[in-house]
Amino acid sequence: MITTQQTKNKVKTAWHKFISISAWSWIQKAIILMVFSLVVNHLATRDSFPDSESYRFPIEGFLSSIVLFVLIGIIAYLNFKFYKKKYFSKKIEITAIVWFMASTLGYITIMYIPVNIIFNKVADGQTEFYYLLIGLLITLLVSFIFIGLWYAQDIYNLYKLSIKDAEITIESGTKMTKLTYENIACFYSENKIVYTVQNNGTTISTDFTLNELEEKINDQLFFRVNRQIIIHKDAVDHVEKIENGKLRIRLKTSIENDTIAKINISRYKRKEFMDWIQ
Repeated sequence: MITTQQTKNKVKTAWHKFISISAWSWIQKAIILMVFSLVVNHLATRDSFPDSESYRFPIEGFLSSIVLFVLIGIIAYLNFKFYKKKYFSKKIEITAIVWFMASTLGYITIMYIPVNIIFNKVADGQTEFYYLLIGLLITLLVSFIFIGLWYAQDIYNLYKLSIKDAEITIESGTKMTKLTYENIACFYSENKIVYTVQNNGTTISTDFTLNELEEKINDQLFFRVNRQIIIHKDAVDHVEKIENGKLRIRLKTSIENDTIAKINISRYKRKEFMDWIQ
């Protein structure tokens, strides 16, 4: 009974912690949205500077920009959710971040052009290509800064998670073991069975293949040196050059197994490995 109550309390505490973190994240985004709207509107015209004699708070522009940034925020949120699930959950790369920003700005462009044309039609105005293009460029520039401010912290948190605190569930028959990346020295295959070697030398058999593991783990930390072994960067003790342009790796973890004792890298993978380890 006591154990059940303790479990409930732990779950309740964890849930409250998650809610508070999530709520604080959205509060930060709301603050950024409001401050950014204020700054943009006060920089838009000379009369909007507070020290001007004819200063009047730009309430119309402020409310309009809030609506605009909310729409941009929704587009960015949906796109970030997609990238987080497909790319950012595994690793954080500059390429993926660039594609996230570029695709988000692309969606904003797709939204901006018809909305602008419709607005001009309703207002009995004419749509001129020059003003449409200038307005689009300004909107994209402002959106780029806004989205960068909105998601900089989220991307940084995902990066820290992927490098330090990420974990993988090792399945072995009916048993499941959770290991953090930093506690894993390597994975190796022997007699069609894949084993996980921890930093303390403990070995756990898994139900995975090396190909499956390669898809799951973070390739900033792990490298498949050959058909039999995937190693963790921090587990490498030293690297030496051997014949025919090959490399030989020795791991910090000591384990009596010929597969791990001497890990050779072919000359074809040498450059890729050196780029990764450095």
